[in-house]
Amino acid sequence: MRVLLVSSAFNSMTQRFFVELSDAGYEVAVEIFGGDEQRLEEAFGAFRPDLTIAPFLTRAIPEQLWREYLTLIVHPGVEGDRGASALDWAIQEKWDQWGVTLLQAEAEMDAGPIWATRNFPLRQAPKSSVYRREAIDAAVSCLWEALANVQTPGFRPRPLDYAAPTALGRLRPSMKQADRRIDWSRCETTDVLARIHAADGVPGVLDEIFGLPVYLHAACAEPELRGAPGQVIARSESGAICRATIDGAVWIGRLKPKLEGGGGIKRSAVDTLGDRIPADLPVAAPVGLVHPNPVEEVRLARVGDIVHLHFDFHNGAMSTQQCRRLQATFRQAAESSAKVIVLAGGDDLFSNGIHLNEIEASADPAAESWANIVAMDDLVREIITATDTIVVAAFGRNAGAGGAILPLAADFVLVRDSVVLNPHYRNMGWLYGSEYWTYLLPRRVGWERAVQLTEACLPISGRRAAEIGLADEAISGDADAFDRAVQAFAAGQAERHAALTDRKRLQRAEDEDRRPLDAYRRHELTQMDRNFYRPDAPYHRARSAFVHKRPACWSPVSVRMLTALKRLETNGSPDGVRGAAF
Repeated sequence: MRVLLVSSAFNSMTQRFFVELSDAGYEVAVEIFGGDEQRLEEAFGAFRPDLTIAPFLTRAIPEQLWREYLTLIVHPGVEGDRGASALDWAIQEKWDQWGVTLLQAEAEMDAGPIWATRNFPLRQAPKSSVYRREAIDAAVSCLWEALANVQTPGFRPRPLDYAAPTALGRLRPSMKQADRRIDWSRCETTDVLARIHAADGVPGVLDEIFGLPVYLHAACAEPELRGAPGQVIARSESGAICRATIDGAVWIGRLKPKLEGGGGIKRSAVDTLGDRIPADLPVAAPVGLVHPNPVEEVRLARVGDIVHLHFDFHNGAMSTQQCRRLQATFRQAAESSAKVIVLAGGDDLFSNGIHLNEIEASADPAAESWANIVAMDDLVREIITATDTIVVAAFGRNAGAGGAILPLAADFVLVRDSVVLNPHYRNMGWLYGSEYWTYLLPRRVGWERAVQLTEACLPISGRRAAEIGLADEAISGDADAFDRAVQAFAAGQAERHAALTDRKRLQRAEDEDRRPLDAYRRHELTQMDRNFYRPDAPYHRARSAFVHKRPACWSPVSVRMLTALKRLETNGSPDGVRGAAF
């Protein structure tokens, strides 16, 4: 089947659908729909899909298209739920169960016939976390049911019936800031967290701190500190602030200033507030916080001879200072008596490389870009040269750019089969990339495939990563099953520690004789210097568009791209294909 994914962005849901369908042998194209209906009509006409799916859509597909082509819409809500703020209302109102519904496009928004639906227990967690985990997994389950139904003769989807006991939702309005407002004199901690969680990512909860209008993001409960409701009572070394509630306190990790005309950049709370923070505000080192949290971003957990290194950075982005902190913690683990270090990444994302928000907010973005990539390189080198310790990378969550390359410095790479990896850089303004990728990637997949991965800019699944050698093993099952498998694998390597480290030292010496690590680094950073410091470097425009959430106008697998590739292939011009596509 030819499946067209129409999406407002090539986001995590769209990428997961793309890799699932591609792995299963479907012919897949992605069209980013920003409102240009003529362009969308041309895409439909060129690709002629057997099925169209909209995994993430913020505007309606034109009626003439969904009438001609079977089109299914992913709605992140239980059966009967309608409206643009589905997850927001569910999290803020503390529903116990939520779900995803796959329905057919019709004139009335979110009210079409139902092709599949899945419910799941709703964690009280940030919206982006629920979306990345439960919502996407439920949507994929709906996808496979719908695909089976499409190919079942005589199948008819059932109409939405609010009299049915399964129709738990209803039409809800778009949530406004008035609905999200926190009254610190009346809201308990659970209510404060529910409101911030429900607004996580976009748009945040509008509030005011020390006279500055800001949007609140990334919060967790504080178990011990107390103060007058609404008062900022502490800050952390990682840049979070602690604010008292009527029955406790919450840590708030990220703030985005509200500026006239927009344009504010989400950063750590301390950096956003700057000199508005009182000089005598105490620095706290809290314990007992539920993970993930915005305070303890890097932590070690030891089980016998195995140390698990967790690094839970907001949205997977790693600033210069965070890279340095992670490098120091890795060195601490390597210098301990532990035989194995597991690079565990974060609870929702493994890593996404350098911190574009911090770079965009800096006085000199080129210089901060350079400092950030040098810190990433130093971290990766620390892992590569840790020859007295076995390092296991555990891709339990999605990763991209340098965050997908960093784990390749480990001796073994394990991956959940359902994660999505983006081991490339070029869609961020043609960045060449560093993190020793020219050493790490080819040694696993060969140079030809390394070039293909970094130039095509396509996501791949965990199962595909294992097939091509990017990972050593793909593990099926949920996150708990993956963690158990990683622990068992690490325990097995600990038993072989002496033999493995002897082999590792020998291999590192041979690789160094063949070409020193410094040579790879110089080559990569020479290219990155041009990316960062050329006056017309497209990286700066691409980074600014990403940070300020200006809509993308293309995807690497658009209908236009696929059409151009086929035309060039027909004309017998493989070099032209590479030049035109990448």
